[in-house]
Amino acid sequence: MTTIGLIRHGSTLWNKEGRIQGHTDNPLDEEGLEQAAALAERLSTEEWDYIYSSDLLRARQTAEVIAARLGLSIAGLVPGIREMDGGLLEGTTEQELIERWGKDWRTLEIGLEKNESGRLRGSRAIEEIAQRHPGRHVLVVSHGAILRSTLSGLVPELDLSVFLKNTSLTRLVYTGKTWTCELYNCAKHIEN
Repeated sequence: MTTIGLIRHGSTLWNKEGRIQGHTDNPLDEEGLEQAAALAERLSTEEWDYIYSSDLLRARQTAEVIAARLGLSIAGLVPGIREMDGGLLEGTTEQELIERWGKDWRTLEIGLEKNESGRLRGSRAIEEIAQRHPGRHVLVVSHGAILRSTLSGLVPELDLSVFLKNTSLTRLVYTGKTWTCELYNCAKHIEN
């Protein structure tokens, strides 16, 4: 069995402002770095062999903090787990979207990546990582929307109605044929 720990990056200023980030390459804010350190401390009591990251800065910074604490090198930057493309929505808040395009903005063609595209892209990337490291314990630092789309492809029966928290851990087990979710959206390291 292969264990994959999926991690959403730490917080950014745009998270706090409610701005859609997508492919915009924002850094972690101070709280995001603290969240990453708290998660790294938690993970230091577990067995992890490899860590991968999205190629976007906020995920890479989160992975670097974790890797340093675990004594690992980042095994690779994976474009397949990059956040969903936000198109013309990137940098905007919900209120700004409504002001710009009206309450029905979701029905417009504004360059937003489709969930199906993210599901296929993310699932393929995680499956490739699992096949590269059979029987090992692998961390993957990514982003909220792409992780939810990915999970819908790997574990279709999983209830994804709760959004992933910053630095939450979702643990999957792969038998070589099937995926199961042992832990979803756990952020106990920052909930106190």
